[in-house]
Amino acid sequence: MVNVLYTEAEPQLLETELLDTPVRIRATPVQFHWDLGDGNTITTSDPGKPFPSERISSEYRFEGWYDITLTTTFTGQLSVDGGPWQDIDGSIEVESDPVELFAKSLESRLVNGEEDEDEGDGYRDDEDEYGDDEDEEPWIPERTPATEGPLDPEARHREI
Repeated sequence: MVNVLYTEAEPQLLETELLDTPVRIRATPVQFHWDLGDGNTITTSDPGKPFPSERISSEYRFEGWYDITLTTTFTGQLSVDGGPWQDIDGSIEVESDPVELFAKSLESRLVNGEEDEDEGDGYRDDEDEYGDDEDEEPWIPERTPATEGPLDPEARHREI
């Protein structure tokens, strides 16, 4: 299954006072480094877009829990007392909190429609396997050392 990666990439504005003088600082995201937790990484200047876009995307080779982190590089400008924006030398990197993801291998299987229908409504009766709470996702195991996803032996760094 394709995992679509994206982030909101609006400039951040901070207003403060320094020696009783108003100062505005604008931090603009210019680069995004995705660490997918399996050894694969992606660096791009594109923040990506939500699904159905797959401009920035990845797939896991193995089943298991992974942590995805995003490190965003910002450049800055400042404006003193309403004056023009001036570039600030250098950049700063900000790392996100990890986002947990369980990569699941999906398996197709044939079912006998007559035996697996639920009261003639045409839907498979999965209560025994999946429980009866539609919001539940019991097919996702608890995160334990045994369910951690392995590193991808063919991991690579991509620049998009």
